[in-house]
Amino acid sequence: MKTMILPAQLEQLVASPKTHHNAPVSTLVERALHNQEGRLTPSGALAVHTGAYTGRSPRDKFIVDDPNIHDVIDWGPVNKPIERQTFKRLYEKVLHHLAEKEERFSSAGYAGADHEHQLPLTIINEFAWHHLFARQLFIRTTEENTTPALQPFTIVSAPTFKADPVIDGTASEAFVLISFEERVVLIGGTEYAGEMKKSIFSVMNALLPDRNVLPMHCSANTSPDGDVALFFGLSGTGKTTLSAAPDRYLIGDDEHGWSEKGIFNIEGGCYAKCINLSREKEPQIWNAIRFGAVLENVPLDNETSTPNYDDTSLTENTRAAYPLEAIPNALEPSIAGHPNAIIFLTADAFGVLPPISKLTKEQAMYHFLSGYTSKLAGTERGVTDPEATFSTCFGAPFLPLEANRYAVMLGEKIDQQDVDVFLVNTGWSGGPYGVGERMKLTHTRAMVRAALQGELSRIPTETDATFGLHFPTQCPGVPDEVLNPRHTWNDAAAYDRKAKELAEKFRANFTRFDYVEPVIRDAGPR
Repeated sequence: MKTMILPAQLEQLVASPKTHHNAPVSTLVERALHNQEGRLTPSGALAVHTGAYTGRSPRDKFIVDDPNIHDVIDWGPVNKPIERQTFKRLYEKVLHHLAEKEERFSSAGYAGADHEHQLPLTIINEFAWHHLFARQLFIRTTEENTTPALQPFTIVSAPTFKADPVIDGTASEAFVLISFEERVVLIGGTEYAGEMKKSIFSVMNALLPDRNVLPMHCSANTSPDGDVALFFGLSGTGKTTLSAAPDRYLIGDDEHGWSEKGIFNIEGGCYAKCINLSREKEPQIWNAIRFGAVLENVPLDNETSTPNYDDTSLTENTRAAYPLEAIPNALEPSIAGHPNAIIFLTADAFGVLPPISKLTKEQAMYHFLSGYTSKLAGTERGVTDPEATFSTCFGAPFLPLEANRYAVMLGEKIDQQDVDVFLVNTGWSGGPYGVGERMKLTHTRAMVRAALQGELSRIPTETDATFGLHFPTQCPGVPDEVLNPRHTWNDAAAYDRKAKELAEKFRANFTRFDYVEPVIRDAGPR
């Protein structure tokens, strides 16, 4: 394949004496402090601010449209095209920008713990702390990483290079461009380090399905006996909390692939939200924030540099990045067998979904495509109505291919491995948000434990009249009346109205998938 840009430009940048190549963690921390990019906390973590961009910038993400991928990408609001020549001009500008810097940082890494599906990476950064982040989040190179399974990708990140939308063809000063032809992720104008991590996840979501590997936005853990569980869920549903069980080994907290052999982590680290973090509630994350970890947008005490995890003055999207080995019960290497159970997590603020339901394969595909949870509006002047949020495959911003391709793969793997799938509501019971109460974590943990241990398969179920969900009539450690959501409401008619309201939202959202098989469409609310 003919490249648009001479690879020598990139090679010269990496080989330059001004480029720190494969610098150890201590050097990256030292350079970040020297360049006043952050401050050290008492635990040794590097605390940084990302400026105006405290999260991903989806409107600034583009995929370079070239003939090899034009008919493959699901073009639209998520996957916006940008012309090859536009990418070329911007790429050359960024390389020139980096070449003029006094120092740069470069290293090699991987995405994908399974050697048969690894993506080799070269990471080039302008900031030392960005490179520290990349070193923690991607898999570090070892002598075993010898035969690449996929053609390498390069991440080039230059946050202080600001694009001119009129001249450069971007949406703003920030840009995240993915070129499958050049095998390059080009990032500029934003200091939010998570763009690197999620861009490579988007790349893996495009490449892995052709290898019969299902890429998944989920956490995963395994028992000492080898039973594997997957936890899908959007922000606030309890994905990290429920997968971090002390009696199970953590495979990974966010991105995985499901191959013909089993599950593997795509990453080498964790990127945990740390708003309201406490040692008591999440000791594993708390203890992982030590020397080498990166704290994003967590305010510090001016005198002691102690993090204030309850302070949302910069953003609620405060984050901690640390290597997987910082978790005591992390599985190394982060590879396991096929899942025995899949948990879809939803925080239903309407208070109408059962706390746990056993799904058929068709229902699993329906709810996978729906990716439902509730986003709560502000409540400064009283309780407002919740907003139903749907994110396809629980990861819509990172799916370059048509959504149904991922759903079909999931259904095939469920059939092949005879996997149990459950929908768990970690949201409200006894009424909607503002009336009912949040599901007790102890009850949710008990239901998840029973599901993973196969106890629910021996218990009779009832069928919800609105959603067609099959929920158990009993569960160890959970009061029977909690399991039927309609019975937890004081006003059954009010429950029926609210259930119908949510069901209509499900149906309206699913009109996007009119191309799926009728048996999948019919697996939703009645």
